Amino acid sequence: MIHWDPNPDLIIIPVLNWPIKWYGFFFALGFALGFPIFKNLLSRCFRLQGEAEADLKKKALQITDRLIIYIVVATIAGAKLGHILFYESPKEFLKNPFGMLLSREGLASHGAAIAILIALWLFARWTKKLAPDLGWLRLLDYISIPTALAGGFIRLGNFMNQEILGTPTSMPWGIVFGHPVDGSLPIARHPVQIYEALFYFAVFFLLWRLSFKPKILLAKGWLIGLFLLLVFSFRFFIEFFKEEQSQLVSMGGGLTMGQWLSIPFVLLGAALLCISCMRCRKFRSGRSGGV
Repeated sequence: MIHWDPNPDLIIIPVLNWPIKWYGFFFALGFALGFPIFKNLLSRCFRLQGEAEADLKKKALQITDRLIIYIVVATIAGAKLGHILFYESPKEFLKNPFGMLLSREGLASHGAAIAILIALWLFARWTKKLAPDLGWLRLLDYISIPTALAGGFIRLGNFMNQEILGTPTSMPWGIVFGHPVDGSLPIARHPVQIYEALFYFAVFFLLWRLSFKPKILLAKGWLIGLFLLLVFSFRFFIEFFKEEQSQLVSMGGGLTMGQWLSIPFVLLGAALLCISCMRCRKFRSGRSGGV
């Protein structure tokens, strides 16, 4: 078994005595690497649609620069509100609402996912004049790839913070956290943060490779459908190896809060994949009929 007790501070800025946390570093790294990837996806899409090289680069940069603001705000606000709504006791929130809202601890990925869906719908309305063919679904397709990458880095940050703990295990790769955030006893646990990080990196690599196929890059809803289906199916499965984080009353059925919240996203992903595939078949059959 492995003993794990790192310093959560990456560095401390001199004079200001301001710590830079590992979690914040990985969070920022995910966004820093993700948005050039998104810009590349947009550029390739515009190129396939016949845009001039100079115009497509300018347009992709303009859209990406503005989208950064939408995604960062939606991710942080949605993750914080999601944690309060799904995992915290209403009584605790009413006792200290501002303290919980301003706290850097407690973020829920399901809340972030919902907020990003809403933010991209609002953003798609702004992009109508600049890129009429982009649309909400295509934005979701392209943002899903850097999101998978960022999700992997965020889970590495959770690992450094010793939070989102796994259930006890006797497996040789069990991790004994020296100072877990929840104050629990230092016993060997499943390193669920590493399980998730590795899976999200694998999803990123798969989606990135698939995006180089023009039919998939231009098929609205296919990439986001596959992303939701893979990620939240895995989230449902991995919850069996996690300690329950929600303070709310059990919803019954033996499922955790995380599993209940994952089910709608799995169904949405399957629906988007089916709809996208049917559209592609209809398009191909229409072309064949015309010939």
